[in-house]
Amino acid sequence: MSVLPVSSREWHLVARPHGWPVPADFALRETPVAEPAEGRILVRNLHFSVDPYMRGRMNDVKSYIPPFELDRPMDGGAVGEVVASNAEGFAVGDHVLHGLGWREYADVPAKGATKVDPALAPLSSYLGVLGMTGLTAYAGLFEVASFKEGDAVFVSGAAGAVGSQVGQMARLKGASRVIGSAGSDEKVKFLVEELGFDAAFNYKNGPVKDQLREAAPDGIDVYFDNVGGDHLEAAISSLNVHGRATICGMIAQYNDTEPVPGPRNMAMIIGKRLRLQGVLVGDHYGLQNQFVQEVGGWLGSGELKHRETFVEGIENGVDAFLGLLRGDNTGKMIVSVTR
Repeated sequence: MSVLPVSSREWHLVARPHGWPVPADFALRETPVAEPAEGRILVRNLHFSVDPYMRGRMNDVKSYIPPFELDRPMDGGAVGEVVASNAEGFAVGDHVLHGLGWREYADVPAKGATKVDPALAPLSSYLGVLGMTGLTAYAGLFEVASFKEGDAVFVSGAAGAVGSQVGQMARLKGASRVIGSAGSDEKVKFLVEELGFDAAFNYKNGPVKDQLREAAPDGIDVYFDNVGGDHLEAAISSLNVHGRATICGMIAQYNDTEPVPGPRNMAMIIGKRLRLQGVLVGDHYGLQNQFVQEVGGWLGSGELKHRETFVEGIENGVDAFLGLLRGDNTGKMIVSVTR
């Protein structure tokens, strides 16, 4: 058994944010580290994920996933190295993916950990392109939106972790046109020049409805929604008859303190016979093997690109999360735990 550290730092939620979270809503606290009990492993986290859905868990409301508890460590996807094991099948030195991020050392039940191979792909990719965000993109496009070859696809938040994968997957599967929106001219350039989108626009440069119509004069068949608000309204206007929309996220309104008005053109859903459906990745783990095989192949061949934005140091974990909400990241936002 290797010598274990005496303590570990972990991020706690100490106040429920009203509107935009602020640093005072969080505290980095020290906690003792002990040998793992039977059936558990101790993992030194190397990277953890910060994701938009975590904002919703900071509110004390009933949802598809329980809220974070106050004065308790937050959690989320993480990859790390086993430093002590009291569980069959896991040895010191193994690398694992698990759900107890936001901390330096995690005491993980073995049934909640999955071994990953750093020789197949960089460890951080198991949090993004080969992890939950990649599977969300894959399931949301192919299963929920029933994508078929020849569809024109519009993706909002297209430079983010999920959106950047959706657009490329659509292109690789024969979309007639792939359009993306993003929040800066630099991200627009990245979508077109690096990821192969046919068109992209900066939603800050003018009404989304007008920019989308210009980018997709013949309309769209599939909309992948990461934003909500004016993007969803614009997409409803541009969707063709029997169009489909996957509702994945609504980051535009996560920090609103008052209810936001819904799209004003929802009557169009009737005449166009549109289908709008939400996606939660947990419903689609049956696709996992197919997903890893297909996406792993695209990664290996270089056909699918992915970008990661790293923030170094657990002490900067909250800054990374707040940066994610502002759109500071291109691709997956990851905190690398250094000590």
